[in-house]
Amino acid sequence: MMIATKNTTQVDAKALEQKVKMMYTDVAERPKEPYHFEMGRQLAERLGYPASKLNKIPAEAIESFAGVGHFFDLSHIKPGDHVVDLGSGSGLDAFYAAQLVGLSGKVIGIDMTPAQIEKANRLKTKNGFAQVQFVESYIEQIPLPDASAHTVISNGVVNLSSDKEAVFKEAARVLKPGGRLVLADIVSNQTLPESITCNASLWAACIGGAMQIDAYIKLIESAGLTVIATVTNPYQFISNSAQSATRDYGIKSISLMAVKAS
Repeated sequence: MMIATKNTTQVDAKALEQKVKMMYTDVAERPKEPYHFEMGRQLAERLGYPASKLNKIPAEAIESFAGVGHFFDLSHIKPGDHVVDLGSGSGLDAFYAAQLVGLSGKVIGIDMTPAQIEKANRLKTKNGFAQVQFVESYIEQIPLPDASAHTVISNGVVNLSSDKEAVFKEAARVLKPGGRLVLADIVSNQTLPESITCNASLWAACIGGAMQIDAYIKLIESAGLTVIATVTNPYQFISNSAQSATRDYGIKSISLMAVKAS
């Protein structure tokens, strides 16, 4: 998963980067360990991923799945499309998208954690996903040309970035005219206090970086995209501290779809 390297007044971005890399290295290599968040197939099915699609995805990718929602029903991905997955992790969403684009399409996963990239590429090669590529990079600096993607997807990742404005600008840049940003992410009903937003550990646990939902949507639209639909997801954190923050500040998961003007 990805974060910015740009400093902000809220959190030490370098400390955050290291926390996120450590946590999601563990997610890739030790998926059975306890985390603040649920993982794996049971989570994916509860969020709405159909078993028929999950059955065609490598089990090792599913066990390291730490997404916060299902958004493919909003994506309108079709055969031949080019899809970019921001914070692709061990590859579940990229492998799901590959089933939709077919061999004539292309899926590029972007992630900053070497262990996730290594695992995803190993699974891609082992399972014959020729149309999928995984690249180690930052989602605030997508290494792709302008107007090269039909759809940009992301699952539970933008909240980890300390420069969300850059993420959305980059997503808009790589989208073709009429292209779609479709994502699931953690947001809040109210602005979080500094005791949470300045805590790199809470950011890495997908809590501290949750932006107030109206401000989140405003950032997307200021990047040149129009938000068409938002849906609340059946997602919940599992640790006591995370559940407490969820109750106090209205932290929740949403899926949304935004469109770039034609």
